[in-house]
Amino acid sequence: MASGPQLGSAATDFTLPGGVLSPSGETFERSDYRLSSARGRSVVLAFYPGDNTSVCTKQLCSYSSGMEAFEGLDADVWGISPQGVDSHESFARAFDLRMPLLADEGREIAKAYGVSAPGIGVRRSVFLVGPDGILRWKHVALLGATFQSLSTLTDRLSGIKEA
Repeated sequence: MASGPQLGSAATDFTLPGGVLSPSGETFERSDYRLSSARGRSVVLAFYPGDNTSVCTKQLCSYSSGMEAFEGLDADVWGISPQGVDSHESFARAFDLRMPLLADEGREIAKAYGVSAPGIGVRRSVFLVGPDGILRWKHVALLGATFQSLSTLTDRLSGIKEA
């Protein structure tokens, strides 16, 4: 199993298709997301096993409801899972999710980050990438029945911002 990028090293760059609900919630704006194009802001990469599953729904709803806290820390949150963009659109609309959801259908990015897992597909995990593109913190769940809380992430991010 690949260990993925190491803390203190450059986060592995990637480009994935995805989309985000517009502020009005009326349209789902599709585009490609490239990690290196987010330089200057911190990025929370939240890998999750699947759209419309109970723990993933709780996790992403929690992060979505905390978007103002992330914004205040100059941070973007990107959800990444193996489902396609159409699945992400229906998931975002069903739960009014306000962060981009990215489609890693071949799990290449999950593999690059060391979180691809046989059977479950993707381990629930979070990577915090600083505004300089350096990996600052990560958490990879073994079972994935729990997730990193909004307060844990914002605490970690505020540490990055002050560094």
